[in-house]
Amino acid sequence: MSEQELQFQDKIDREIRIEPRDWMPDAYRKTLIRQVSQHAHSEIVGMLPESNWITRAPSLRRKAILIAKVQDEAGHGLYLYSAAETLGISREEMIDQLHSGKAKYSSIFNYPTITWADMGAIGWLVDGAAIMNQIPLCRASYGPYSHAMIRICKEESFHQRQGFEILLALSRGSEDQRRMGQDAITRWWWPAVMMFGPADEASPHSAQSMKWKIKRFSNDELRQKFVDICADQVKVLGMSLPDPLLNWNASRQHYDFGPIDWEEFWAVINGLGPCNRERLEARVRAHQEGSWVREAALAYAEKRKRRSNGKPMERA
Repeated sequence: MSEQELQFQDKIDREIRIEPRDWMPDAYRKTLIRQVSQHAHSEIVGMLPESNWITRAPSLRRKAILIAKVQDEAGHGLYLYSAAETLGISREEMIDQLHSGKAKYSSIFNYPTITWADMGAIGWLVDGAAIMNQIPLCRASYGPYSHAMIRICKEESFHQRQGFEILLALSRGSEDQRRMGQDAITRWWWPAVMMFGPADEASPHSAQSMKWKIKRFSNDELRQKFVDICADQVKVLGMSLPDPLLNWNASRQHYDFGPIDWEEFWAVINGLGPCNRERLEARVRAHQEGSWVREAALAYAEKRKRRSNGKPMERA
């Protein structure tokens, strides 16, 4: 290890944030670009399963809340793309990587949203898992990433609460509503558990990311915390998680839970999930159809720049 690398790791160990102009190993920069861009892609693609339900929300209040949530997700993507850009990659390059299939996004967004109850299950389980993953990222060693995560986590906590509130309302409704809520929990539980990534022994990046303090906890540690919390919260709903092996282990002071279907996990990651093609096609189409907006915004910015420099404005 070179002297520069030793000094860099010493800063990490002393909890000194790394900023864009600081020296950093190429591998650290590459790891951050992969993680932050993947996180940004997940926020943007994550708008799709929920935006489909905006026009079908059961009340004006539910519609307004869902619109606000989808808008938040768009903002999260922008924060994260901006953070990744400080590492020397352009937004255009990141978008191209997403559209070409080179870059990944969270596997959870490749599942369909079938009923209104799915908005509740996504809020409670998916956003709950996201918060479990993201709160430690508020202390990530890279400054722009950790700063972005502070605001994102505040908004994600709202998303989780609104999801649980939807399920709570369904749990107090008719028998059909209760069944709809339980069905959504049953379908989204295992994909949410998979959100934490592969088991620790199969995660190629975790050890180094933890040494660099990009991550603070392993995939399996976070997964266990998530299971423990949800196993208690579901009791408030009077519903159940679809795991016959879920059981409190007094000696471990944690819930034991059943095996994860890793074949399904890797299939979805590799593009074979129920909605992989649909999600990617939707993003590519939106990018192409929105090209005129980007061109107009760039032209307007250029005009404002010329005006601020004292140059005459061109007539349209």
